[in-house]
Amino acid sequence: MNNSYTIISFPGLGIELDPLRQITIGPLTIHLYGMIIAFGLMLAVLYGWKRCKQFGIKGDDLTDGVLYIVPFAILCARLYYCAFKWEEYAANPISILYIWEGGLAIYGGVIGAVIGVIVFCKVRKIKTAAVLDLTTLGFLIGQSIGRWGNFFNREAFGGPTESFLRMGLYNTVTRTVEFHHPTFLYESVWNLTGFVILHFLSKRRQYDGQIALGYVLWYGLGRAIIEGLRTDSLYWGPFRVSQVLAAVSCVAAAAVLMFMMYRKHDKANLFVNQVAAREAAEEAKEAEE
Repeated sequence: MNNSYTIISFPGLGIELDPLRQITIGPLTIHLYGMIIAFGLMLAVLYGWKRCKQFGIKGDDLTDGVLYIVPFAILCARLYYCAFKWEEYAANPISILYIWEGGLAIYGGVIGAVIGVIVFCKVRKIKTAAVLDLTTLGFLIGQSIGRWGNFFNREAFGGPTESFLRMGLYNTVTRTVEFHHPTFLYESVWNLTGFVILHFLSKRRQYDGQIALGYVLWYGLGRAIIEGLRTDSLYWGPFRVSQVLAAVSCVAAAAVLMFMMYRKHDKANLFVNQVAAREAAEEAKEAEE
């Protein structure tokens, strides 16, 4: 095996790679991590455009919504990370703004995105639960793809393992290749699976917010398990912050879904059907005039 410190290997799969971290074009340096995040966001938006009418949302509103959501997501992703790594920023708080140096937390980004959705819906007077149903499907697309940025950065991996999917990384201290859980891969596959399941379930949703709750349950369950394998978790005392948040949110979402399961739901109350009924009434009124 090539022991170069840049090599990433998956001996169980017979794969050995040396992925780039960045591309330099003249004075411009492009980081692969950022490109992958942007690609995931682009696919999420394209999916949203494709399906927005099925949730009662206009394409223009979706486009404007992205402009609300992304800044909130980036800001909260940074603040979440810095809050639990404060010892690294206390001496120079202004460095919190140096986002290009890395240090974003996905859970913080999700929280920020939800805040952005709520603000946007209040401004545009759109039903928040319906927008969250569509948005959380986009989350799963973005998160599934975005995790591959961790692969290119050689970060967010798990503890030692000899499993079939073990990932070999060169340790510059011990000067040996060590094998770790590829937690980025676990989470990427988990999120992709969740997207496929919720995509099809969304076509049969009984009430607005059902898919968003499904997202919280699915992502929370996976993150609670996978976070326990990681070596770079953010801690609050002895607790892994994201693992606790994931577990609590998963249980809460499961409880609400169970409660809603035993309630009767009129599909006429779905936002998309309310919009369709309103548009039909307006067309009928115009025809009479």
